[in-house]
Amino acid sequence: MSFPWANEYTPTHPFMQWLDAKLPLPRFVYNAVGAGYPVPRNLNYFWNFGVLAGFCLVIQIVTGVILAMHYAANSDIAFASVEHIMRDVNWGWMMRYAHANGASAFFVVVYIHIFRGFFYGSYKAPREMIWLLGVVIFLLMMATAFMGYVLPWGQMSFWGAQVITGLFSAIPIVGNALHTWLLGGFAPDNAALNRFFSLHFLLPFVIVGLVILHIWALHIPGSSNPTGVEVKSESDTVPFHPYYTAKDGFGLGVFLVLYCALVFFFPNYLGHPDNYIPANPMQTPAHIVPEWYFWPFYAILRAFTQNFLFIPAKLMGVLAMFSAILMWFFLPWLDRSPVRSARYRPMYKWFLWVLVVDVVVLGYCGGSPAEEPFVMISQIAAIYYFLHFLVILPIVSSLERPEPLPFSITESVLGRDEQAALGVPA
Repeated sequence: MSFPWANEYTPTHPFMQWLDAKLPLPRFVYNAVGAGYPVPRNLNYFWNFGVLAGFCLVIQIVTGVILAMHYAANSDIAFASVEHIMRDVNWGWMMRYAHANGASAFFVVVYIHIFRGFFYGSYKAPREMIWLLGVVIFLLMMATAFMGYVLPWGQMSFWGAQVITGLFSAIPIVGNALHTWLLGGFAPDNAALNRFFSLHFLLPFVIVGLVILHIWALHIPGSSNPTGVEVKSESDTVPFHPYYTAKDGFGLGVFLVLYCALVFFFPNYLGHPDNYIPANPMQTPAHIVPEWYFWPFYAILRAFTQNFLFIPAKLMGVLAMFSAILMWFFLPWLDRSPVRSARYRPMYKWFLWVLVVDVVVLGYCGGSPAEEPFVMISQIAAIYYFLHFLVILPIVSSLERPEPLPFSITESVLGRDEQAALGVPA
């Protein structure tokens, strides 16, 4: 985003002048997160979660690299190597708890970040590419998290790998061959564990590259804001530093308090008890369930219990589960309303909150046993989920009458006073 009133980077020290001429890294940082990057003046704390997501990614990479130094990707000793990290490696317990709970914290932050995109229409033009890259990042996060869940090689790790990779066998013709190729055999074993460990280590660095593209795409049109009104004048913006670095710093402090409380006081609260038992291919757990952040999609998968004509229920469940996320790619074109923010879209806002409740219900059913009434509730909730995006959203965006938008961002902050709206001092 380029504004004529943006501060220009002008190094004064001879060394900084030489560095700026040869490798303009200071200029890049200044324009990306410094006083040279104007941002809307009305951003609320929902905009903190992008920075928090980046911080979570750094935590996961740092702790993951340290854990990889002591982990053994061998099905015979993988579980024992995790116990070795917990008991014998200096601060190994903290690294393991920080990494395991960091995944949950990462998904909490990203889900709130996604909700902000839904609520304030951050996926609308001219920011479609930012949204599309964000969905790709989320898909890679899910793949990385699943592979990481397999590595401790406990009961739930083994059987989770068995169930999830078994979904690919539902694909007609090539499904069984694909399933065998993914595992390196007919069941999760040493080959599968090595593959998952390699990809779990590699994918976070791919995510880093996509995050850089995500931020780059963000700086072209500039940040969205709670009103959805584009920047019109200098009075609509403030420099990113110090205004939003301070605000992000406060949000980071609150996040660290909650995160450290989870790591140090409730480190096993989000873990499944069966995963503290070594993997046993001869004993199936009574209730196989993934990590909590997969529960809504797992409920959609299990909602299909009957074959439809020649289509097996398992294949329909797999297609529905992946479609639940892939549908987000088309969101910028499904929502045709010219107004971005749900603040000024009363019908859309009401249906959005219904969707949030629906996703929470799906999550609860996904973590519950595959029995009634949870299966029936999952089916109803899954139907509504797809109806929201494919039917309700296009109809609402065409029929609703949005409330009047403010003339400018400044007007939304300071009121309708003409001098305030123009940024003229009283």
